[in-house]
Amino acid sequence: MDERPGDTDMSTTTSDVIDSARERIDDLDGRILELIRERMAVSASVQEARIAAGGRRVHLSREMEILDRYRQALGKPGTTLAMTLLELCRGRA
Repeated sequence: MDERPGDTDMSTTTSDVIDSARERIDDLDGRILELIRERMAVSASVQEARIAAGGRRVHLSREMEILDRYRQALGKPGTTLAMTLLELCRGRA
C-alpha cells in the first residue's frame, strides 16, 4: 500500500496526542503541587495565629466547610481529596 502525500500514520498522530497530553498533565501536576505547598504555608500561619490567641490548632467547622465544598465540586472522591489536603495542612504540632 503506497502512502500518499498528506496521509498521516495513525499511530504517530495518536502518539503525538498522548505525548502532548502527558506533558500538559505533568505541567498541571507541578502547578498543583506548588499550590498545595503554598496552601500548607498559609494554613500554618493561620494555625500559629489561632494558637497564639489561645485557640486550637484545628477548626473543625471550617474543615467541614472545606470537605463539603470539595464533595460538591468533585463528588465522593472530592471528599477523599479534601481529607488528604487537610491532613497535609494540619501540620505536625
